[in-house]
Amino acid sequence: MSLQEQFNQALADSKNLPERPDNMTLLKIYSLFKQGSTGDASGDRPGMTDFVGRAKFDAWAGLKGTTQEAAMQQYVDLINSLKG
Repeated sequence: MSLQEQFNQALADSKNLPERPDNMTLLKIYSLFKQGSTGDASGDRPGMTDFVGRAKFDAWAGLKGTTQEAAMQQYVDLINSLKG
């Protein structure tokens, strides 16, 4: 299976995890997905009152410079580890 196919499968699997991950793990999942599917963070950082949006953006921006392929592989590995 290609990395793109594994990434797509992990995306589907992420919706059916046996239990909901903690918030830090959810941020990691989100940031790896965004980096793997879109690349480096773009757009404006959400304002001070948007705590969730700001945390998500900061987590994604923290991966700046990570290749899309590396982020995709880390995403696949993380989801597989959460499947149990």
